[in-house]
Amino acid sequence: MNRRQLLTSGIAASAAIATPTRVFAQAGPDARTRRLLEIARREVERNAAALWHSDVVGIADFGLHSSLPRFHFVDLIAGRVNSALVSHGSGSDPEHDGWLNEYSNLHDSWATSRGAYITWEWYEGRYGTSVRMGGLDETNSNALPRAIVLHAADYATPAHVERWGRLGRSNGCPAFGTETFPEVLYRLSGGRLIFADTLGIGGDGEDVAMPEQAPVDFETAIAERRARNAPPEEEPSEDTLAQIYAEANPGLAPESD
Repeated sequence: MNRRQLLTSGIAASAAIATPTRVFAQAGPDARTRRLLEIARREVERNAAALWHSDVVGIADFGLHSSLPRFHFVDLIAGRVNSALVSHGSGSDPEHDGWLNEYSNLHDSWATSRGAYITWEWYEGRYGTSVRMGGLDETNSNALPRAIVLHAADYATPAHVERWGRLGRSNGCPAFGTETFPEVLYRLSGGRLIFADTLGIGGDGEDVAMPEQAPVDFETAIAERRARNAPPEEEPSEDTLAQIYAEANPGLAPESD
């Protein structure tokens, strides 16, 4: 074999070796992942001044039924997404059919609020280890005083869906199953972004239409809830009654025994 033949055969062999690498190269992200990456990047850019970290973003898609994995861990570094179950607030779903009707930012609404949140520190509270959050939009500005936090709950598990066909409801917090919550703690706490909205992104990246939902009268629901939870009034004492009578009738002296 002469030099020209050796060179030609070497080039051909190199091409044959390189070709499978091109054929079996890793495929790009699927349609759903591309949409979620785009939303995550948009929201990170919009809220960049408030965030401490922007490597992973949590996206809650409340346009999907609660039986579906509609909370997405969006890894902006690796370009990957994995998903889990998440609950919404009972005030947002008064029929308890698994679909979110409306959002609210009002105190005692027990509703989910839409918008961007920043996560803060862990703490031990009513639901065990939880993560405080701050609302970054007008639509969720009361997140901290309303105690809207990330926490674990038994009613947010696959077993609950298997039994009831839907998740249970929170008092407005994004609640996760106990098997998922460690991932929430380690990947999303400490100044990262959570974004909640009615996106309706299906498993193949298609748009999912929600069934028509009845509007929620939050003000009436709040008033009824506060009335139910109000402490019982004590019966006034005789001295108190006498004082009320005297103040209401300043020209009359109380009767003596």
